[in-house]
Amino acid sequence: MRDLWTLRRQIGYMPGRFSLYPDLSVEENLRFFASVFGTTVEREYEQIAPIYVQLEPFRTRRASALSGGMKQKLALCCALVHRPKILFLDEPTTGVDAVSRREFWELLAKFRAGGLTILVSTPYMDEADRCDRVALMQRGHVLAIDAPKAITASYGRPLFAVRAANRYAAIRALRAYRNTASVYPFGETLHFVDARPNAAPDRITADAADALRAAGITDASISPAQPTIEDVFMARMGAPEGEESAEPRGNAA
Repeated sequence: MRDLWTLRRQIGYMPGRFSLYPDLSVEENLRFFASVFGTTVEREYEQIAPIYVQLEPFRTRRASALSGGMKQKLALCCALVHRPKILFLDEPTTGVDAVSRREFWELLAKFRAGGLTILVSTPYMDEADRCDRVALMQRGHVLAIDAPKAITASYGRPLFAVRAANRYAAIRALRAYRNTASVYPFGETLHFVDARPNAAPDRITADAADALRAAGITDASISPAQPTIEDVFMARMGAPEGEESAEPRGNAA
Protein backbone atom coordinates (compact mmCIF):
# COMPACT_ATOMS: atom_id res chain seq x y z
CA MET A 1 0.00 0.00 0.00
CA ARG A 2 1.80 3.11 -1.28
CA ASP A 3 -0.08 5.54 1.00
CA LEU A 4 0.47 3.51 4.17
CA TRP A 5 2.74 6.00 5.89
CA THR A 6 0.68 8.96 4.76
CA LEU A 7 -2.27 7.34 6.51
CA ARG A 8 -0.20 6.14 9.47
CA ARG A 9 0.86 9.69 10.30
CA GLN A 10 -2.79 10.63 10.77
CA ILE A 11 -3.42 7.84 13.30
CA GLY A 12 -2.42 7.42 16.92
CA TYR A 13 -2.80 3.97 18.47
CA MET A 14 -2.48 2.78 22.05
CA PRO A 15 -2.84 -1.03 22.43
CA GLY A 16 -4.47 -2.63 25.44
CA ARG A 17 -1.27 -4.35 26.56
CA PHE A 18 1.73 -2.15 27.40
CA SER A 19 3.95 -2.52 24.35
CA LEU A 20 6.68 0.09 24.72
CA TYR A 21 10.33 -0.84 25.27
CA PRO A 22 10.69 -1.81 28.97
CA ASP A 23 14.51 -1.41 29.01
CA LEU A 24 14.36 2.14 27.64
CA SER A 25 13.69 5.12 29.85
CA VAL A 26 10.59 7.28 29.64
CA GLU A 27 12.47 9.89 27.62
CA GLU A 28 14.13 7.31 25.33
CA ASN A 29 10.80 5.70 24.50
CA LEU A 30 9.24 9.04 23.70
CA ARG A 31 12.18 10.21 21.57
CA PHE A 32 12.17 6.93 19.65
CA PHE A 33 8.49 7.19 18.72
CA ALA A 34 8.91 10.85 17.78
CA SER A 35 11.82 9.95 15.48
CA VAL A 36 9.75 7.23 13.75
CA PHE A 37 7.43 9.99 12.53
CA GLY A 38 10.20 12.44 11.72
CA THR A 39 9.62 14.82 14.61
CA THR A 40 11.13 15.58 18.03
CA VAL A 41 9.91 15.82 21.60
CA GLU A 42 10.95 19.48 21.68
CA ARG A 43 8.93 20.31 18.56
CA GLU A 44 5.83 18.51 19.87
CA TYR A 45 6.19 19.45 23.53
CA GLU A 46 3.08 21.64 23.51
CA GLN A 47 1.04 18.73 22.12
CA ILE A 48 2.05 16.24 24.81
CA ALA A 49 2.57 18.71 27.68
CA PRO A 50 -0.74 17.91 29.50
CA ILE A 51 0.56 14.35 30.00
CA TYR A 52 4.32 14.75 29.90
CA VAL A 53 4.46 17.22 32.80
CA GLN A 54 3.45 14.27 35.01
CA LEU A 55 6.09 12.00 33.46
CA GLU A 56 8.98 14.47 33.27
CA PRO A 57 10.17 13.92 36.88
CA PHE A 58 10.65 10.24 35.94
CA ARG A 59 12.11 10.77 32.46
CA THR A 60 15.27 8.75 33.25
CA ARG A 61 13.37 5.83 34.81
CA ARG A 62 13.03 2.63 32.81
CA ALA A 63 9.53 2.03 31.49
CA SER A 64 9.44 -1.37 33.21
CA ALA A 65 9.78 0.35 36.60
CA LEU A 66 6.76 2.62 36.16
CA SER A 67 3.44 2.07 37.89
CA GLY A 68 0.46 0.93 35.82
CA GLY A 69 -0.97 4.43 35.66
CA MET A 70 2.35 5.98 34.60
CA LYS A 71 2.89 3.30 31.93
CA GLN A 72 -0.54 4.19 30.61
CA LYS A 73 0.37 7.89 30.40
CA LEU A 74 3.68 7.15 28.68
CA ALA A 75 1.89 5.00 26.09
CA LEU A 76 -0.58 7.83 25.48
CA CYS A 77 2.29 10.31 25.07
CA CYS A 78 3.94 8.06 22.48
CA ALA A 79 0.64 7.71 20.61
CA LEU A 80 0.18 11.50 20.45
CA VAL A 81 3.72 12.73 19.87
CA HIS A 82 3.27 12.98 16.08
CA ARG A 83 -0.01 14.99 16.33
CA PRO A 84 -2.45 12.44 14.84
CA LYS A 85 -5.91 13.46 13.67
CA ILE A 86 -7.57 10.39 15.18
CA LEU A 87 -6.61 8.36 18.24
CA PHE A 88 -7.52 4.67 18.73
CA LEU A 89 -7.40 3.33 22.29
CA ASP A 90 -7.84 -0.39 22.96
CA GLU A 91 -9.18 -0.85 26.52
CA PRO A 92 -6.66 1.71 27.84
CA THR A 93 -7.73 1.58 31.50
CA THR A 94 -8.05 -2.19 32.02
CA GLY A 95 -6.16 -3.18 35.16
CA VAL A 96 -5.57 0.44 36.22
CA ASP A 97 -6.68 1.77 39.61
CA ALA A 98 -9.75 4.01 39.90
CA VAL A 99 -7.79 7.25 40.46
CA SER A 100 -5.59 6.66 37.40
CA ARG A 101 -8.69 5.82 35.34
CA ARG A 102 -10.29 9.13 36.26
CA GLU A 103 -7.10 11.09 35.54
CA PHE A 104 -6.74 9.34 32.19
CA TRP A 105 -10.27 10.31 31.10
CA GLU A 106 -9.69 13.89 32.23
CA LEU A 107 -6.64 13.96 29.92
CA LEU A 108 -8.70 12.56 27.05
CA ALA A 109 -11.33 15.26 27.62
CA LYS A 110 -8.66 17.95 27.16
CA PHE A 111 -7.53 16.48 23.85
CA ARG A 112 -11.11 16.02 22.67
CA ALA A 113 -11.82 19.68 23.51
CA GLY A 114 -8.85 20.55 21.30
CA GLY A 115 -10.46 18.85 18.30
CA LEU A 116 -8.89 15.37 18.41
CA THR A 117 -11.19 12.52 17.35
CA ILE A 118 -10.91 9.63 19.81
CA LEU A 119 -12.22 6.08 19.45
CA VAL A 120 -12.07 4.01 22.65
CA SER A 121 -12.96 0.39 23.35
CA THR A 122 -13.70 -0.32 27.02
CA PRO A 123 -15.34 -3.00 29.17
CA TYR A 124 -16.29 -0.33 31.75
CA MET A 125 -19.79 0.97 31.11
CA ASP A 126 -19.29 4.02 33.35
CA GLU A 127 -16.56 5.12 30.93
CA ALA A 128 -18.97 4.80 28.01
CA ASP A 129 -21.06 7.54 29.64
CA ARG A 130 -18.19 9.97 29.01
CA CYS A 131 -18.35 9.47 25.24
CA ASP A 132 -20.32 11.44 22.63
CA ARG A 133 -21.54 8.24 20.95
CA VAL A 134 -21.50 4.63 22.09
CA ALA A 135 -21.59 1.34 20.19
CA LEU A 136 -22.51 -1.69 22.28
CA MET A 137 -20.97 -4.89 20.93
CA GLN A 138 -21.28 -8.56 21.86
CA ARG A 139 -19.64 -11.53 20.07
CA GLY A 140 -18.74 -9.30 17.13
CA HIS A 141 -22.28 -7.96 16.68
CA VAL A 142 -23.31 -4.33 17.14
CA LEU A 143 -26.25 -4.18 19.54
CA ALA A 144 -26.80 -0.41 19.50
CA ILE A 145 -25.16 2.83 18.35
CA ASP A 146 -26.31 6.17 19.74
CA ALA A 147 -25.59 8.92 22.23
CA PRO A 148 -25.37 7.60 25.82
CA LYS A 149 -28.64 9.25 26.92
CA ALA A 150 -30.47 7.87 23.88
CA ILE A 151 -29.19 4.37 24.62
CA THR A 152 -30.36 4.47 28.24
CA ALA A 153 -33.72 5.93 27.12
CA SER A 154 -34.20 2.92 24.83
CA TYR A 155 -34.43 0.50 27.77
CA GLY A 156 -38.22 0.58 27.60
CA ARG A 157 -39.12 -1.41 30.74
CA PRO A 158 -39.59 -0.44 34.40
CA LEU A 159 -36.40 -1.23 36.31
CA PHE A 160 -36.20 -1.71 40.08
CA ALA A 161 -33.38 -1.76 42.63
CA VAL A 162 -33.74 -4.41 45.32
CA ARG A 163 -31.83 -4.12 48.60
CA ALA A 164 -31.57 -6.90 51.16
CA ALA A 165 -29.02 -7.90 53.78
CA ASN A 166 -28.65 -11.34 52.20
CA ARG A 167 -28.27 -10.54 48.51
CA TYR A 168 -27.54 -14.13 47.58
CA ALA A 169 -30.80 -15.36 49.10
CA ALA A 170 -32.68 -12.46 47.50
CA ILE A 171 -31.39 -13.16 44.01
CA ARG A 172 -32.18 -16.86 44.39
CA ALA A 173 -35.71 -16.03 45.50
CA LEU A 174 -36.29 -13.60 42.62
CA ARG A 175 -34.90 -16.04 40.07
CA ALA A 176 -37.46 -18.54 41.31
CA TYR A 177 -40.28 -15.95 41.22
CA ARG A 178 -42.66 -16.64 38.32
CA ASN A 179 -42.90 -12.98 37.20
CA THR A 180 -39.16 -12.33 36.93
CA ALA A 181 -37.83 -11.37 33.50
CA SER A 182 -34.32 -10.66 34.76
CA VAL A 183 -32.45 -10.06 38.00
CA TYR A 184 -28.71 -9.52 38.42
CA PRO A 185 -26.28 -7.93 40.90
CA PHE A 186 -25.66 -4.24 40.34
CA GLY A 187 -23.30 -2.57 42.81
CA GLU A 188 -24.79 -2.88 46.29
CA THR A 189 -28.25 -3.74 44.93
CA LEU A 190 -29.99 -6.16 42.61
CA HIS A 191 -31.56 -4.88 39.41
CA PHE A 192 -34.91 -6.51 38.77
CA VAL A 193 -37.28 -6.45 35.78
CA ASP A 194 -40.80 -7.89 35.88
CA ALA A 195 -41.93 -10.08 32.97
CA ARG A 196 -45.45 -8.64 32.79
CA PRO A 197 -45.46 -5.94 30.08
CA ASN A 198 -48.42 -3.93 31.39
CA ALA A 199 -48.12 -4.32 35.16
CA ALA A 200 -48.18 -1.07 37.13
CA PRO A 201 -45.01 -0.22 39.11
CA ASP A 202 -46.88 -0.39 42.43
CA ARG A 203 -48.17 -3.87 41.57
CA ILE A 204 -44.69 -5.01 40.54
CA THR A 205 -43.06 -3.88 43.78
CA ALA A 206 -45.88 -5.29 45.95
CA ASP A 207 -45.84 -8.69 44.27
CA ALA A 208 -42.03 -8.93 44.30
CA ALA A 209 -41.97 -7.99 47.99
CA ASP A 210 -44.54 -10.72 48.69
CA ALA A 211 -42.39 -13.25 46.83
CA LEU A 212 -39.34 -12.26 48.86
CA ARG A 213 -41.23 -12.45 52.16
CA ALA A 214 -42.55 -15.90 51.20
CA ALA A 215 -38.89 -16.93 50.77
CA GLY A 216 -38.08 -15.67 54.28
CA ILE A 217 -36.54 -12.34 53.24
CA THR A 218 -38.32 -9.72 55.36
CA ASP A 219 -35.89 -6.80 55.17
CA ALA A 220 -35.98 -6.23 51.39
CA SER A 221 -36.72 -2.80 49.93
CA ILE A 222 -37.70 -2.30 46.29
CA SER A 223 -37.56 1.08 44.55
CA PRO A 224 -37.57 2.37 40.95
CA ALA A 225 -34.11 2.65 39.34
CA GLN A 226 -32.84 4.64 36.37
CA PRO A 227 -31.44 2.36 33.64
CA THR A 228 -27.76 2.73 32.82
CA ILE A 229 -25.81 1.78 29.71
CA GLU A 230 -24.82 -1.40 31.53
CA ASP A 231 -28.51 -2.29 32.03
CA VAL A 232 -29.18 -1.78 28.32
CA PHE A 233 -26.18 -3.93 27.44
CA MET A 234 -27.35 -6.68 29.80
CA ALA A 235 -30.82 -6.56 28.26
CA ARG A 236 -29.64 -6.65 24.65
CA MET A 237 -26.85 -9.18 24.93
CA GLY A 238 -29.22 -12.01 25.88
CA ALA A 239 -28.15 -15.21 27.59
CA PRO A 240 -24.82 -16.97 26.98
CA GLU A 241 -24.75 -19.46 24.12
CA GLY A 242 -26.56 -22.65 25.00
CA GLU A 243 -28.75 -21.00 27.63
CA GLU A 244 -32.29 -19.76 27.29
CA SER A 245 -32.46 -15.97 27.51
CA ALA A 246 -34.40 -14.51 30.42
CA GLU A 247 -33.27 -10.94 29.78
CA PRO A 248 -35.62 -8.25 28.42
CA ARG A 249 -34.56 -7.12 24.96
CA GLY A 250 -34.55 -3.42 24.15
CA ASN A 251 -35.63 -1.88 20.87
CA ALA A 252 -33.07 -1.58 18.10
CA ALA A 253 -31.32 1.78 18.15
